Amino acid sequence: MHDTTALLVELGAVILGLGLLGRFAGRIGLSPIPLYLLAGLAFGHGGLIPLKASEEFTMVGAEIGVILLLLLLGLEYSASELVTSLKTQYPSGAVDFVLNATPGAVAALILGWGPVGAVALAGVTWISSSGVIAKIMTDLGRLGNRETPVILGVLVMEDLAMAVYLPLLTAMLAGVGLAGGSLALVIALGAVGLVLYLALRHGRLISRAVSSDNPEMLLLVVLGLTVLVAGVAQQLQVSAAVGAFLVGIALSGEVAEGARKLLTPLRDLFAAVFFVFFGLSTNPADIPPVLLPAALLAVVTAFTKIGTGYYAARRAGIGPRGRWRAGGTLVARGEFSIVIAGLAVATEPRIGPIATAYVLILVIVGPLTARWTQPIAAEIEARRGGGGGGKSTGTGAVIEKEPVAKAAPERRLPAHDGLAPEPVGEKHE
Repeated sequence: MHDTTALLVELGAVILGLGLLGRFAGRIGLSPIPLYLLAGLAFGHGGLIPLKASEEFTMVGAEIGVILLLLLLGLEYSASELVTSLKTQYPSGAVDFVLNATPGAVAALILGWGPVGAVALAGVTWISSSGVIAKIMTDLGRLGNRETPVILGVLVMEDLAMAVYLPLLTAMLAGVGLAGGSLALVIALGAVGLVLYLALRHGRLISRAVSSDNPEMLLLVVLGLTVLVAGVAQQLQVSAAVGAFLVGIALSGEVAEGARKLLTPLRDLFAAVFFVFFGLSTNPADIPPVLLPAALLAVVTAFTKIGTGYYAARRAGIGPRGRWRAGGTLVARGEFSIVIAGLAVATEPRIGPIATAYVLILVIVGPLTARWTQPIAAEIEARRGGGGGGKSTGTGAVIEKEPVAKAAPERRLPAHDGLAPEPVGEKHE
């Protein structure tokens, strides 16, 4: 079979298969991420039918997927929102980092992966899945709950921290040493600060320069600018993903909304390709030996995420039931854990299997903890004679709900895997 023909056949089969898997996941109320990873494992090296003709194209598509994930993430937030989150949520962000990055770093050191592996696995266990969490809150009808802004605040802090973490990890993976890593970090911090300043002071001018009434022109300009900036950032060892994130932050208003609508289908397509490619690059035979450490790590970091959400909600004055709901909702890991592992797998191949198993576990467990953490906590409290936790039904639904004095701010929930609800607001300048 001609190379081009084989490429088209394989690529068409992969995309069709992803569409069918996504529809199946939607019907059973599950994130498609674990199914995409399993599909990659099934057809990658050591799988049932290795895909050779489309491997190179899939690799490029995976790179584009990461760039689009971060671009759309940046488009979700305005510079003012990020600055406000920094001012109000930094204690919760610090607790989140300490509680959830530490288990990954310790596990990597115990496994003998060294400092680079420790930093990479710390990131895998640290970052929650915004896309899965958005889907969970929608399915459970919690968009107007008091704890929802707290959950979003933690996610915003994690997303912003990626702009610092990714350049540092990239520099370490490149083996540039302490001086080179420090330089990359300084460049990243300077770039973030500069973009925030320009977006706050001159956001309208930047958006006006990019704006176009023609959707085709807007798509080409935004996508071209993003890929160009991502390439320059990669050349400077700052990470292409961070460059794309900064482009998203710099755009606001109608331009951001228009770009988001145009690029979301592309994001969903290439993000799915990215998850498949990560699975393709992982040998299924490497998964069983790491299931036990991945499961232990999943259990530990599920509890640390619950603790993070509880602390953040308590700090915001939320009642006990809302604190437990916030903690249980934050457990899911997904897209960015795989992004981080994908960056590190070339230097530390052993991180691929354990990250795959870890994400598969928590992306399935996450919806369960979101539903059951508060009822279980209420039941334990009732048995202790403390009461006050609210009664729960056999389905995990809370009969007595904490009163909602004020609905969550009208804004779009961030999502990176195509599972977010329809927009409930716009990105404000």
